[in-house]
Amino acid sequence: MTISTALLFAALYGDTPDAKHAWAVHDWNRPKPHKVEPGCCPGSAPSDAIRLFDGTRESFEKNWCADNGGETTWKYSEEGFFHPSQDWSGIRTRQSFGDCQLHVEYRHDPERIFDDQGPQMRGNSGVFLMGSYEIQVMESYWTSAEAEGTCEYVDNYADGQAAAVYAENPPMVNPARKPGEWQVYDIVFHQPVWDGETLLHPGSVTVFFNGVLVQDHWEMEGLSTHCTRRPLAPHATKLPFGLQDHGCHVEFRNIWLREIPSRWDNRTHSALAADEGEVMKLRRETAGKLFAKIADPSAGTAENVKALAEVVSYANEGEWAKAFAGALDAYRRNHGDAAETGDVNNALGVLVRNGIYGEEILIK
Repeated sequence: MTISTALLFAALYGDTPDAKHAWAVHDWNRPKPHKVEPGCCPGSAPSDAIRLFDGTRESFEKNWCADNGGETTWKYSEEGFFHPSQDWSGIRTRQSFGDCQLHVEYRHDPERIFDDQGPQMRGNSGVFLMGSYEIQVMESYWTSAEAEGTCEYVDNYADGQAAAVYAENPPMVNPARKPGEWQVYDIVFHQPVWDGETLLHPGSVTVFFNGVLVQDHWEMEGLSTHCTRRPLAPHATKLPFGLQDHGCHVEFRNIWLREIPSRWDNRTHSALAADEGEVMKLRRETAGKLFAKIADPSAGTAENVKALAEVVSYANEGEWAKAFAGALDAYRRNHGDAAETGDVNNALGVLVRNGIYGEEILIK
C-alpha cells in the first residue's frame, strides 16, 4: 500500500462531519494552511502583511490621507517616521479593513511632551480600528501607582492611559517604556457581528503592548467615546483605520496589517455560523472526490470497505451508499483474518459511534 493510499484509509477515525461541520475531527482531507514566511526579526512584517508604512515617503503618501479623503497635513520625516501636524486633524488609511492583526510602533520625543496641559495632553493620540474603536496612545511611563511621589509622576485616569480600550477598559498592566524609546502595539481585532439590527457578537480586541498582553480578548461594549457611553451600532464591514491628532507630537513607524478571517464568515465548519446547505454541498464534493479515487467500488475487499465507509461518512446517499452496502456485503461473505476484520470493524465502528449506521454493519 502506498503512503498516499494509507493516508486516505487512515482518515476515518475521528467524529464524522455533521450539519455544522463539513470535516471530520482529525480529517486528512481537510485543506492545510498555506505557507507564510515570518518576519526576519521581532516586529518585522510576515510575507502576507500589507505594509502601510515602511519608513519611506512613498508608502506614507500612497497609503495615508486625511479623514475626509484629501491630502493629510501630517508630516513625513526622513528619519523614517511620520507625526501629526498638531492641528487636531486625524489621518487614516486609504484602504479599508475589517478583522485584522495590526502592528504599530510609536514614540514620544521627551523634549516635545506637554507637562503643563493636563494628563490627557501628555502625548495623546489613538489607534482607531475601523474608525470606531480606540486603543489609546499616551505617554504613560510615569502613570503607575508605584511611581507616585516622583517629580515625573502624572496622575491619569486608568481607562485613558496607553493601551486602554479608551473609556472602556484599562490595560491589565503598564509595560510602557520611557519617553524617547519606541513603543509597540500588536493588536488582534474582530469587529462586532450583526444580523440587521440584531447584535450577534460584540467583537473583541486583544492587545500586546511591548510584547506584554494588556487586553485579553476584550469584548467591545460600545463605539469610541468620551465621557458618555455610546452603544454599539451596525456599520460597514470594512472601513479605514485611523490615527488621532490630539494636538500632541507623536511619532509613528513600522505599521503593517494582516487581514484575518472572522469565525462568523466560516459557513462550512463552524458551530456559530455554518450554513447547513453549504456544509452539505462541501460534504458531497468531498465524498465525490474520494469515491472517484476508488478503482472498483464493487470489489468486496477490506480496503474498499474502509474507503467507502469514509465516503458515506460525508454523504450517505445515492450511488455512494449503494456501493458501500454492496462492498460490505461481499466482504462479509468472504472476509479476511481476525486482524484484517478488526481493522475493518474499527472503520465501521466510527460510523456506528456517529449514528450513521447501527451495529448490524459490524463484521461478526
